[in-house]
Amino acid sequence: MRMARVTGHVVSTIKEASHRRYKILVVQPVNLLGEPSEPSHLCIDLCQAGIGDHVLILQEGNSIRSLTDQPRGAVDAAAVGVIDYVQTGGAQHRLGESPG
Repeated sequence: MRMARVTGHVVSTIKEASHRRYKILVVQPVNLLGEPSEPSHLCIDLCQAGIGDHVLILQEGNSIRSLTDQPRGAVDAAAVGVIDYVQTGGAQHRLGESPG
């Protein structure tokens, strides 16, 4: 799993059957400081995330197909949780803020 920030969503009038029930998000993977760490990619939304939210991304097709109950689904990434804060070294901080 990895952390990412939601930067947008995809609007599509025609979708693969395995995507029809889900919003498709554009996400930018980030490090513990909230800084971009990899190129952006797409994922389905399983946690009702919005633009600007930090999310936990699962990138394992079999697990996602199990979560969505679609054994033949064409999905390889899903946002599975909205991140409220990160705790490191006993201190809590929001992504994008300096750990203090």
